[in-house]
Amino acid sequence: MSNKHYDILVVGGGISGAATFYEFAKYTNIKSICMLEKYESLATLNSKGTSNSQTIHVGDIETNYTLDKAKITKRTAKMIEKFCLQYNLQDKVMFKHQKMALGVGEKEVEFIRNRYNEFKEVFPYLELWDKEKLKELEPLLVYADKEKKVERPEPILAMGASNEYTTVEYGLMTEELAKAGQKADPEKITDIYYNSEVEFIEKIGDNFKVSTIGGSVYTADFVVVNAGAHSLFLAHKMGYGQDMGSLSMAGSFYLTNDKFLNGKVYMVQNPKLPFAALHGDPDILCDGKTRFGPTALALLVLERYKGLKSFFQCIKTMNFDGNIMKIMWDLVKDSEIRNYVFKNFLFEVPGINKGLFVKDARKIVPSLSKDDLEYAKGFGGVRPQVLNKTEKKLMLGEASINPGNGIIFNMTPSPGATSCLGNAERDIRYIVDYLGLEFDEKQFLADLTE
Repeated sequence: MSNKHYDILVVGGGISGAATFYEFAKYTNIKSICMLEKYESLATLNSKGTSNSQTIHVGDIETNYTLDKAKITKRTAKMIEKFCLQYNLQDKVMFKHQKMALGVGEKEVEFIRNRYNEFKEVFPYLELWDKEKLKELEPLLVYADKEKKVERPEPILAMGASNEYTTVEYGLMTEELAKAGQKADPEKITDIYYNSEVEFIEKIGDNFKVSTIGGSVYTADFVVVNAGAHSLFLAHKMGYGQDMGSLSMAGSFYLTNDKFLNGKVYMVQNPKLPFAALHGDPDILCDGKTRFGPTALALLVLERYKGLKSFFQCIKTMNFDGNIMKIMWDLVKDSEIRNYVFKNFLFEVPGINKGLFVKDARKIVPSLSKDDLEYAKGFGGVRPQVLNKTEKKLMLGEASINPGNGIIFNMTPSPGATSCLGNAERDIRYIVDYLGLEFDEKQFLADLTE
């Protein structure tokens, strides 16, 4: 049993926790920080390379982002790039591919053209690519029959970029953040404990007591909980966030048996659907084979592939009552959303899933056949989608609970990995003021922003 005190204690060793750990260790004058990870290593869940799309979400090709959101996301995405360049992680952790948002059909083509004109001032590197240009860049987007070079009948148009960093192995980046944090200042205590699942957090005087299932006890002046869906689970245990519930959305993927795309191809988002549109990506963990996805599947677990314990925790965290029921009903009473949910369920059913999924994937690669694909077993994670019981609606993007007494709970669905350094900056600015610490803002901005 241990009983140690720290200035800052971070719960959760995914990329959000590691980013907070790193920034505190390098850019503040704390004397001690600790990060607790429930499993045997960092980034075993949503930050793992097989659990996410490995994308730096800049906001340039994500068509569900408003211009204002894209401006914010651009800054946090640049921080990912600057960190990786600072530690010479290009072509090891961070990679360049071409990327684009593809419009298919007259309505989407017009949407892409209008969006390009709106966004090119914020993203001056963006280009418009017509069908002839796409024959050079991504020929399989153009041909319905790749052997006979028969073009697809619909008009297509893409907005994209060819020389930007687009891809990160976030599991490896998590490890690099933790390593850089521990090396930042040899005078600081920077402890990381594994196999340390937090069971309960309680306020005792001016400090917090953090107890793990293994019997270890830690105290801290301030606690930051970056534990995915478990952040709300732990908040509920302390009586916080009772106006929120959590809907667990899983995303599965399909892998091609060969390389089909040279870069990232995103589709135009359906504004009625609150989940990611299908996209195709070169998978850096599978020799560049194309990974299509994600699907969108509601699951009663907080963690995928982790057994029954996660099921019971999910039921509690859903915080089910009449308000949650109304949110669910509002989602499924719309036939378009209801059909989408049902179709995504069928994408998981062996025997019929490939034949159904390939019909959607053909919007990107029209010549794709079900024999070209395999269900990516063990891929995909679970993203907590926060349900606001007061407003009776699904909240999109990050959610944070800050009761103002020395603890913060963060829930970060996509683009949580891209935003990890920016979210950590937000928390650190608050915490250094709360605790009367110092923040080396000048060095921080020089290192991680333009």
